[in-house]
Amino acid sequence: MVIRLFCAAGMSTSMLVNKMREAAKEKGKDDDIVAYPISELESKVDECDVALLGPQVGFQLDNAKKICEPKGVPVDVIPSADYGMVNGMAVLKFAHKLAAGKK
Repeated sequence: MVIRLFCAAGMSTSMLVNKMREAAKEKGKDDDIVAYPISELESKVDECDVALLGPQVGFQLDNAKKICEPKGVPVDVIPSADYGMVNGMAVLKFAHKLAAGKK
């Protein structure tokens, strides 16, 4: 599964990406996980199965939905607690749950 995280600058999100990759490896999943600035959402949406927003850009969820939903890409804000704790496994499960719920 191709998971893309979108955030303000990418520093703390890159740590989360590494933890998510470790969690995917533990689960035997071959997920492609990369973080980008929110400004790149529109140009990256076609390459992803799920789009996750960092809590710091969560206020842009409505705009992100306008970009993602017409393309069938589920999008949501990463829960703040999981983001803050850099809980890669929880965020990975969140991404998979979102993907499972898409039409």
